[in-house]
Amino acid sequence: MSMADRDEATKAVIDGLKKLYHTKLKPLESCYLFDHFHSPLLTDSEFDSKPQVLMIGQYSTGKTSFIRYLLGRDFPGQRIGPEPTTDRFVAVMDGADERVIPGNALTVSPNLPYRGLDRFGVAFLNKFEGSQLPSPVLRNITIVDTPGVLSGEKQRVARGYDFVQVNTWFAERADLILLLFDAHKLDISDEFRAVIEKLRGQDDKIRCILNKADAVDRQKLMRVYGALMWSMGKIIKTPEVLRVYVGSFWDEPLMYDDNAALFDMEERDLMNDLRDLPRNSAVRKINELVKRCRLAKVHAYIIGHLRAQMPGMVGKEKAQRKLMQDMGSVFRAVMKQYNLAPGDFPDLETFRSKCEELSFAKFPKLKPKMLQDLDEVLSQDIPRLMEMLPTSDVRTRAEREVASLLHAPGPLQFDDQLPPPPPASSYAPGALVMPPMGGGGGGGGQGSPPPPLAHATSLSALSAARTSVPQWQSSKAASEAQGMGVPNPFGGSVAEEPLPWALEEEAHYNIDKFNSLGPQGGLLAATAARGPLMETGLSTDMLRVIWDLSDMDKDGALDLAEYTVAMHLCAAAKAGDPVPAALPAELVPPDKRHLVM
Repeated sequence: MSMADRDEATKAVIDGLKKLYHTKLKPLESCYLFDHFHSPLLTDSEFDSKPQVLMIGQYSTGKTSFIRYLLGRDFPGQRIGPEPTTDRFVAVMDGADERVIPGNALTVSPNLPYRGLDRFGVAFLNKFEGSQLPSPVLRNITIVDTPGVLSGEKQRVARGYDFVQVNTWFAERADLILLLFDAHKLDISDEFRAVIEKLRGQDDKIRCILNKADAVDRQKLMRVYGALMWSMGKIIKTPEVLRVYVGSFWDEPLMYDDNAALFDMEERDLMNDLRDLPRNSAVRKINELVKRCRLAKVHAYIIGHLRAQMPGMVGKEKAQRKLMQDMGSVFRAVMKQYNLAPGDFPDLETFRSKCEELSFAKFPKLKPKMLQDLDEVLSQDIPRLMEMLPTSDVRTRAEREVASLLHAPGPLQFDDQLPPPPPASSYAPGALVMPPMGGGGGGGGQGSPPPPLAHATSLSALSAARTSVPQWQSSKAASEAQGMGVPNPFGGSVAEEPLPWALEEEAHYNIDKFNSLGPQGGLLAATAARGPLMETGLSTDMLRVIWDLSDMDKDGALDLAEYTVAMHLCAAAKAGDPVPAALPAELVPPDKRHLVM
């Protein structure tokens, strides 16, 4: 399937999701006050939006520096310092011009998914802004930076808005949630704990980053890693282990380089995780809509049950107080009567608090037609949309994630405090496709994962100041992927269309030099290839064009044939020939010609 066909199929799936929501789910949500109890009604921009990465952490854990590291440059409105310098939520997004957009303007834009944030008031909107800049990384994702998490009641009150609820709103709509920790500051404040606890049910999106890990030696790093896992285990009470990426995500030299190889592998896995987001955008939206449908279904049954328990004329207030006090029994009765899974039920105390503002007697009665439509969405419409997904590993992942929700287990033992739903999936380190794992899987896992893909984003990793050189390995299957772009060591974006070779003799001549540069698995990383290309003395702009022409499969690395093409173009440019706008057909290696489709 060509890239254009994949894009068309993805668009068709998104359009199908929008239609299902507006015709079958939204009417039920409006009828049963879903937005009051759980989440605002969705807009079309939320379906059409790019995947979002949410960064959460205490102050000085390197959130903003990490974003700059990904982008390879500063971004408008950037604030970096040793104290809480980021005092606002910042959506870093792609755009033709560099500018800062106020939060009030973001929430009224019909093309951005932030309309629901106006519910948090002016105090929050004054602390929300967009940072727009042209970037190949941001063409397919949006990154949301958050204020450093503080501790103490005084700091929370001083914010002027509900910090935990705002983070929850972003987390529900994020495709990936990164929790950042400083290797020297693992304490989890009360506010940070409250934020993490609100992320329950989003476990499949959460990754941890142990940043600034180069500041400790190998022995201490092992202890720090263990302490972090112990602390997180006390908050996220699930048997699954969160994936923790260990590294130092900035451009400064490593203080201790005995873990350099580990940091390189961890960074490569993290970048693969980020690069997969655009490919899995439709999968994630299907997954989130299924979860929303299941919650809306349970919510409608609860509301209908509460309405049915109210007396006709007198005693309504007394009956409501009794139902409020025994809400656990109400949940159990609904679960048993309609054969619902306990993992689909909302948090008991949160639901009870929302009920205090309403009259049960005014709740709507159950509408069988609406519930029947919702059952059709889960049993017929969603599987039909899954069939439209491109036939690839993405399709397999969709079936695995969504099937876990479409065919959730039946009722289990029910307690007043309902357990959170199990995570839909988890990643194994270095794996492109999530392997099946017992019990939902953890951070480890067995089996033979496919080779990791190329580094997807960080141009700043090419900095010569780093004492360790990341070795971005890649798979040729990466040419099939829709990515965020791959690292071009001379900056700029990577060309989209690989163009049609015959340099056999030069390739044989280049074998020894190519091997001396240390290729991994037959591929020369961007960092390793940069040196010999720079030695030609050509300008950076010219080398950028040559790289784009030579890296025909766009995996951010050069095999022998691509390296030969690059050196040939450099030699021709030094001789005075202009660098071609497109690679001549006779220079395209035979095994690359299938890429020109």
